[in-house]
Amino acid sequence: MEYMLTIYTEPYEAPAPGTPEFDRMMAGWMEYNQRLIDGGHWVSAASLAPATTATTVRKSFGTAPSVTDGPFAETKEHLGGYYVVRAADLDEALELAKAVPVPVGSVEVRPVALRPDAT
Repeated sequence: MEYMLTIYTEPYEAPAPGTPEFDRMMAGWMEYNQRLIDGGHWVSAASLAPATTATTVRKSFGTAPSVTDGPFAETKEHLGGYYVVRAADLDEALELAKAVPVPVGSVEVRPVALRPDAT
């Protein structure tokens, strides 16, 4: 079964690419990615640009879509990225989520109901 792990964190100033601090931060993520690949869990993943770069399209019945700058909702935590993983069951997906190397925040785990490109 496939699960989506959505990663929410409070906005923070990440170290600049090319610095030792950035390399140390990324080492944990690269190790986690390799763990997923080696374990046969990897499906896909992405890191997102900050929520401040978001544009929202809002739709409502009977009206034209509206476009606004900014994220959909004002929240303390923002969606920072995601993984789609293969896991035998929810318990295994939760263990994978616990190992996500985010320093602070939350990881929401949800079963994928339909993925049209799945093989």
